[in-house]
Amino acid sequence: MDYRKFLGQMETWVLPYFGGAHVELPSRRLRVSSPPPAPGWWRFEVRGRTATAREPAGPEGLEGLPLVRGHLWGTRLVHTRAEAEPVRLLPDEEPPRFSPLRARRWHDGTLVHEASDFEDEAEAIARSRWEEGGTLAEVKAVPASLRAAFGYAMLESTAHRLGIPFAPAEVRGQVLSVAEAGLVAAEARLRALALTRAPHLRARPVEPDARFTSRVERALDAAGARLLDLRRRGAGLWEVTFGFMGERFQSLVEADTLGVVDAGICLAGEDRLVTLESLPSVIREAIEEDVLVITRHA
Repeated sequence: MDYRKFLGQMETWVLPYFGGAHVELPSRRLRVSSPPPAPGWWRFEVRGRTATAREPAGPEGLEGLPLVRGHLWGTRLVHTRAEAEPVRLLPDEEPPRFSPLRARRWHDGTLVHEASDFEDEAEAIARSRWEEGGTLAEVKAVPASLRAAFGYAMLESTAHRLGIPFAPAEVRGQVLSVAEAGLVAAEARLRALALTRAPHLRARPVEPDARFTSRVERALDAAGARLLDLRRRGAGLWEVTFGFMGERFQSLVEADTLGVVDAGICLAGEDRLVTLESLPSVIREAIEEDVLVITRHA
């Protein structure tokens, strides 16, 4: 039998395109031969492991995927245990602040917007309290995801005022108390982060971007992370920016061993005990134990 004739067989799939060089089928990743002009739902022609975008399309294939419900904070969906994950392909018309949403988890783990959920009095109260500069203290019957979204928004506003960046995973354990206690609690948490972060900050020389290597990508893929950027820092060092658990991280690693020189998170000076492949599991543990402090914000 001549198997070569099957290699050129063409399939048609409607898939979400999130940007970048790949799209995901249920069983495999495809290289996009001609990236669409913008993220969205597209009809792709698939030959082997290559996908070619042909035309925009409506969502397909969401039924049966894991459902995630929560409340909107910016472009993130706040859901179970105050997790705040990016939700992709939101509608062009921005939903109201703190809207309840439904999303589905695509095959690569990305949350994809499905629809708005029905609102009740809780969302209206939260918006009113936000506009008045108040808190959710003593407000009853507010879902935990809505309280957390309110707390994140308060931290975000305070971070802009103070000039102290944060990632949701660094403050997840405090968002509910911030929603109750207000700006004082938000400022205290951010200043504590800045104080912990300060000894680890380093000046970063401006250098041109460099192409990542397949070895770095494989190490991160094996740990469930995704390479976002890679640039040479000289003297055998590379600065690796990667996505993991809905956050961006940046680490400095040795070119020959991929041993970590600066993890980009607070490891009490034990950075060199970690490799790039093991770092994501360390980050996961820090998030679950509510002790994550990011020292290199990408």
